[in-house]
Amino acid sequence: MSEFKPVRGTHDILPEAMRRHRRVTDTACEIAARYGYQEISTPIIEFTEVFQRTLGETSDIVTKEMYTFLDRAGESLTLRPEYTAGVARALMSGGLQHSLPLKFFCRGPMFRYERPQKGRQRQFHQIDVELLGIAEPLGDVEVIALGAHILDALGLTDKVTLELNTLGDQESRHAYRAKLVSYLERFRDRLSEDSRLRLERNPLRIFDSKDEGDKRVIANAPLLRDHLNDVSKRFFDQVQAGLKAAGVAYEINPRLVRGLDYYCHTAFEFTTETLGAQGAVLAGGRYDGLMTAMGGPPTPGTGWAAGVERLALMIAEPKAPARPIAVVAAGNGAEIEAFAVAQRLRAEGFTADVGFSGNLKKRLARANKAGAVAAVILGEAELKKHAATVRDMESGEQTEVPLSSLGQHLARYR
Repeated sequence: MSEFKPVRGTHDILPEAMRRHRRVTDTACEIAARYGYQEISTPIIEFTEVFQRTLGETSDIVTKEMYTFLDRAGESLTLRPEYTAGVARALMSGGLQHSLPLKFFCRGPMFRYERPQKGRQRQFHQIDVELLGIAEPLGDVEVIALGAHILDALGLTDKVTLELNTLGDQESRHAYRAKLVSYLERFRDRLSEDSRLRLERNPLRIFDSKDEGDKRVIANAPLLRDHLNDVSKRFFDQVQAGLKAAGVAYEINPRLVRGLDYYCHTAFEFTTETLGAQGAVLAGGRYDGLMTAMGGPPTPGTGWAAGVERLALMIAEPKAPARPIAVVAAGNGAEIEAFAVAQRLRAEGFTADVGFSGNLKKRLARANKAGAVAAVILGEAELKKHAATVRDMESGEQTEVPLSSLGQHLARYR
């Protein structure tokens, strides 16, 4: 018999882990709905160009991490590595520009070919919010406040820090880029090979480098905040004022950047020290130039994404599922009636489990192993009286109960 294993970087989400997963995604969906965000789902596969245009052809995701393949028609398709590009494509292909502003919440699997590590797999899951059509600073404040609200509902406020920065508008970024390139050119020979390539196309991404030599070079690099025009300064001041009014604490990180030109103004990350090197658990920013980069009309946008697996590692153990009522047939003649009783209990809102085979002793043992809070025993004697024997699995106490009032008797076990 051959041994089957999951593909490297993928894993089965078994019941205990799934409870954590659901706790994160269901909480996020519920809180997002309070802010008026409607849940949508975009396809797991998109035409590759969707991501090449939005993530940049020189980004690590595009050059190293995307799962890209040709289908039978010769079309280049890519498994979804992130949500924003698909949401932007949906806005344009679905003709939704006429319905702006729009608030979307998404959840689902992503795929990136990278070295598996704690909280990061090749198939992983994200929650995501996108606010489209709002150019005002308070749009950024809302998506950040929503993220903070979700993290608080998950009990993580004390485990995360909100880091905030401004990228300025296009005019500010172009002025800063010239200063940054001029500085980095002086240290070109000290930069890593990846950073030398980035220097030509998107030098701000060098701030994201993990290379120690790169870190030493950028430690004294000029900062974007020192090259902001008045418009950009006012925008950032209003974002900070909004966060203070909302009671959302933050720290300014002047080295927090986004490398692609369609990003502007606010950039932010909620980071933690509880997961080792993988510090960011929820990150986002404003991307007013994204739709234009995809060939669509200018459309302001802001949003964030968060890794479900990372958040699931941080939360407290979720509440265990309800302990079941075990419906046990004592003898083969009672099996059909036992199943019918279980169905009636489920219809009344109980969690009911049926033993399918074995003698009474084995079925009760399985009920105990399943954590049943009570057992409903049906044998020939009980069926003749249209009754059942209810055994409390904690005390062992047994009571004969008419089937007509079984649900009422079991209400204490809800």
